[in-house]
Amino acid sequence: MPKAASSSSSRPALRRNQACLSCRKRKLKCDAARPHCGTCVKQWQATISVPPPPGYVHPTEPQCSYDPVEGLPLAPEIDPAERIRQLEEEVVRLKRRLSEGGLRETSNFAASSLSPSHSPRVLHGRPRSSLSRASNGGMTPDMSALAGPSGIALPHASLNMISSIPSGSPDMSIRSDSGSPELRTVRCRGLSSAESLTDLIHAGWNPDLPEPPLLTHYVETFFKCDPCGSRILHRPSFLTSLHLHPRDPGFPHSAILHAICASASRWSPQSLKTMPDGSRRDTFAEYHAGKTRQYIDRTMASGEDIFAVMQACLLLSWYFYQEGRWVEVWIFAGFQTRVAIPLRLNHPGTFTMLGSSSPGAYLAPPKDRRDLESRRRTWWMTILFDRIASVGGWVHAVDERDIGTEFPLRRVDFESDQIEHDNPQDLVTKDVFITHPPEFTDSFLLLLKAVMLFGRVTDYNVRGSLRAASPPSKNQDPFQLDGFEELDRLVCVDFLNHLPPSHRSVFGPAFEETGGSAVDTDLYMVHIIPHAATITLHNPYLDFGKPTWISTLRCVHAAQEIISFYYLISSTPLDMTRLHPFVTICWYLAAVVQVQMCKYYIQMGDTPRETQVWGEINMLRFAMREYGNRSPIGTRQERLLQGLMSEIVRMTSQRQPLELPVPLYPFSHASLFGKDGSNGSTSAASISVTGSDGDDVEYREGTRGAPLPPNGGLSSDSMGRLHDMSMEAGTMGSPSSLNGLLNADSPNSILSGRSHSSMGSGGGVPPSSSDHRASWSNGEEVPRIARNGPFL
Repeated sequence: MPKAASSSSSRPALRRNQACLSCRKRKLKCDAARPHCGTCVKQWQATISVPPPPGYVHPTEPQCSYDPVEGLPLAPEIDPAERIRQLEEEVVRLKRRLSEGGLRETSNFAASSLSPSHSPRVLHGRPRSSLSRASNGGMTPDMSALAGPSGIALPHASLNMISSIPSGSPDMSIRSDSGSPELRTVRCRGLSSAESLTDLIHAGWNPDLPEPPLLTHYVETFFKCDPCGSRILHRPSFLTSLHLHPRDPGFPHSAILHAICASASRWSPQSLKTMPDGSRRDTFAEYHAGKTRQYIDRTMASGEDIFAVMQACLLLSWYFYQEGRWVEVWIFAGFQTRVAIPLRLNHPGTFTMLGSSSPGAYLAPPKDRRDLESRRRTWWMTILFDRIASVGGWVHAVDERDIGTEFPLRRVDFESDQIEHDNPQDLVTKDVFITHPPEFTDSFLLLLKAVMLFGRVTDYNVRGSLRAASPPSKNQDPFQLDGFEELDRLVCVDFLNHLPPSHRSVFGPAFEETGGSAVDTDLYMVHIIPHAATITLHNPYLDFGKPTWISTLRCVHAAQEIISFYYLISSTPLDMTRLHPFVTICWYLAAVVQVQMCKYYIQMGDTPRETQVWGEINMLRFAMREYGNRSPIGTRQERLLQGLMSEIVRMTSQRQPLELPVPLYPFSHASLFGKDGSNGSTSAASISVTGSDGDDVEYREGTRGAPLPPNGGLSSDSMGRLHDMSMEAGTMGSPSSLNGLLNADSPNSILSGRSHSSMGSGGGVPPSSSDHRASWSNGEEVPRIARNGPFL
């Protein structure tokens, strides 16, 4: 049977160059239909059937054109020569308008092209001048990814509004709305005319950055308020370099400045937007974070300015951490550690010639001692971020055995350029966690050691679960596991017991020197992190059914110490949101223990103690929410805790357990005790917590906060048996009482009288009995503060 002729074969063949230009270029079949061939029409229909991506608009008709027919003139919009002539005339016209000072009309056109969602940041009714293109020697990446529907990069300058400011206008006042005592009203002089802006741009200023006075304000705010990334920069020289010419090699890299703007915006917000889910978004910070990411992407492809961009990446990582954006946190933690390895920052002196078979792939030797110390601090902050990002049970990006870099110097030596000798300690130094040379020790170095100690706990748990045949059991004695007892002693006892005398006060020497107006946030975390590590180490073996089990006692004691430290700082007028964001994770870990304790009391039917634990849980929730007012990580951790509490919310007999009074204290800047209360009555301040049904419940002024009910006591026989156990077991290595399940009315109970000693943990010896029971002694040598008494 003969094969039927195809439809295409019956179509007449086209002469040479008769097909449309598009089909000829792509070598497709063309029917030469006018005005658009069938192939181009089908492709156009397929294109417009899909919504266009942001910043792109589909063509209104198929892009199909033909060679000009001899003797037939082309339309002006089709003729390439005519189009080129029109564009050249438009360029000449625009140049003439610029030379004649017609910037105002040009800016009106630019401002009208901006979409409302991409309007520039406004400060007190005046927009921040920022252009779409950089003049800083090509340092600004392509902004096409952030272009709006009109195709203009964001944010764009509103020159018409800037030029409308008269030359004699007063200074623009930029005031932070934060409660931080260190943030003062900062005045920076605005640009008085469009000529001032053009002069600034022609001088080489990156128009994507804020104006110099405003940028200086953000940089100073960053160094004053940021508890994380500011540790890697040399503050005096960095502030001085801001006064250099923008094209000077010593001027700070734009990526670092963008990252600083994103971080500092948290302390001086101006463009906050409330999202539908109740969260807040700072559009100014988001813009500068996006600019920093563009520099990172460009450096990944070209390798330009790799160390400066790595520092910017580190600053941006802490911004994401405070925002609680865990996916980006984890990605950036791995990225920057992998970048630091080929830079040889993990080697002694941050440089080595061994194995450098590819010249140019690594950093050159440090230029001077300051450059060397800056590299060390950048490396150690990278490792610190990796350890903090991995506390949830993730494998670290860099193993301790691959770290040969010395610890950095003290901050005072770094900033004063008194860098004469290297720190003799590194991770392989013997007893590095309990030996602290005074001339090479400050709160930041102790924070590094505390976080690295937490990292060892994470390593132990992760590697143990990988090689174990079954998950950890509450019936298992962890002290029979290899390395557990040594790690327990180091984390729970030795580290805090061997802190230098000058750093045993949780607030630091500056607290007393300044009359209580300053707190060393690094040192505050040094006293909390070991307790959070203790909970992480012992939580798999926590069993409230065994009141003398050491894992239970360790977790209860650690949780109560974290709560006690919160009580201490809440008794001061200091801004709690200035603490390191990792404090929210520590609060969460303490709340996890309290939730399990609450479940135990519910099962036992002990309503008074259950009520008290509910109050402590709500107190930790309140702390997270208060921190979340500035950094969303607090709100995210509080929501995560609510999910963990769902079981005890269903089990409890309390009507509204999530609305129980928060047990804050007098003299607390956030207490429930009003100043105008009469006859000693407590007046509840306005505190919002989430009720059991998910709705916000607010305690308003004038409502009475019910006191926590007392707990029932144990019999004398029970107390005698507990005393016998203490004689057998010895001490726990901490002066604070560890009897978390004892009678709350007993003077030794941590559920009644908390140990609020500002001296940290005292001396002691590790448990020596085979069943690892702990002492119930109080440690009389350490002063105690009554729970409802004033802070002495």
